[in-house]
Amino acid sequence: MAGPLETDLYAPIKTFLEGQGYEVKGEIGAADVVACRADEDPVIVELKTTFSLSLVHQGIERQAVTDAVYLAVPHKTGRKAASAVKENSALCRRLGLGLISVRLRDGFVEVLVDPGPYHPRKSTVRKSKLLREFQRRVGDPTQGGSTRKGLVTAYRQDALRVAAFLSENGPTKGSEVAKATNVPKATSIMSSDHYGWFERVNTGIYMVTPKGHEGLKTYGWPSGAQSG
Repeated sequence: MAGPLETDLYAPIKTFLEGQGYEVKGEIGAADVVACRADEDPVIVELKTTFSLSLVHQGIERQAVTDAVYLAVPHKTGRKAASAVKENSALCRRLGLGLISVRLRDGFVEVLVDPGPYHPRKSTVRKSKLLREFQRRVGDPTQGGSTRKGLVTAYRQDALRVAAFLSENGPTKGSEVAKATNVPKATSIMSSDHYGWFERVNTGIYMVTPKGHEGLKTYGWPSGAQSG
């Protein structure tokens, strides 16, 4: 079954804008849809059967003519589509573009984002978390762009220090491990055992597991400890 065409979006968009008092015409210059009302700046709508970088580029180009630029795409259902709408709406908001969804089965038009200046809100919590991780990370153990799996975070480095100590000294009380390794949260790390590297052998006393020994080998610890 053939998919929708860009022209399928035109009639619902035209009807929607005419309902707001605009005179609407298609294919004016490079624009898919142009709507004019009194002495106001024109509204331009670019039509596409799916949201794409090409559509965004077209919208940005039309901003040289007017601030009232919308991107229009067919409405889609499902969890993946809802996630895409959220991300695409955020992108349009940042770029000062409007976003319109058209439900083709009945022509329902929904304006998801109106064009306008964007003022991003900074998250002090995220900033603090980012800087804490930067300061705690020893060296530069992971190349930018690497997969998140196996990422050598400051937490993993602390866990490796603890595992290395236990590997050399055997089962040890958490407070002693914390003092010897300079990892204040050593007991918490061993207790939560996020990587399966530790095993409690008695109250407050932990040992390194076979998986922990494998982890030390995998990350080249402690030989790679100084370089991170």
